[in-house]
Amino acid sequence: MSQSHVLNLDESGRDRIAQTQIRIKIPQKHHNEPIIFQLASRHQLEVNIQAAILGANAEGSGWFDLLLKGTSESIDHALVYLSELDVEILNRDRQEIDGW
Repeated sequence: MSQSHVLNLDESGRDRIAQTQIRIKIPQKHHNEPIIFQLASRHQLEVNIQAAILGANAEGSGWFDLLLKGTSESIDHALVYLSELDVEILNRDRQEIDGW
């Protein structure tokens, strides 16, 4: 995975709440896997599907615009998980959220 997919925070910021918007392209070979569910459950993230495009017969790749919210560390682990599945990650926009 390239370093551009990791939030570069020092250890003191690992538990800080952050959110990032991503567009992912899920290859057809993973259409029967609960990838978005795994982002939420395995990585303790709040996942909001903001938009999605799927083929009528689930042919080809599916595109999802997601808003991920959780700790910076959880988001980093989720992005590694996606990268390991060869899920293409596009259009990242990240921001930290003040916990107040």
